[in-house]
Amino acid sequence: MIADLHQAGIRVSLFIDPINALIDGAKNTGADRIEFYTGPYAHDFYTDKDAAIKDFTAAAKHCNEIGIGINAGHDLNLDNLKFFKQYIPQLLEVSIGHALVRDCLYYGLENTIQLYRRQLE
Repeated sequence: MIADLHQAGIRVSLFIDPINALIDGAKNTGADRIEFYTGPYAHDFYTDKDAAIKDFTAAAKHCNEIGIGINAGHDLNLDNLKFFKQYIPQLLEVSIGHALVRDCLYYGLENTIQLYRRQLE
């Protein structure tokens, strides 16, 4: 199935928790990237950001060792995105939906896009 997607020119990313066995499974299926489910990180960020990022940092190291790309998404926002990117410098893409739309209501679309881009620099 993934080979068929690749033949059609489609990059494949699997949405997973930061667990090495899941990353290995994604690699073994032929996925190009994984996308970390960052809901727990976002939830714990406000109480202990160092603890919140720990599993993701270790899992990102494993991704780099086995050669699979890293995306991330779920509850990332202007408060927690920069910290995540600082600890996961190999991050290729982020999926930000709800927070981006919410922020657009307050800051406008153009300003919001610039604010998020600055978090990723």
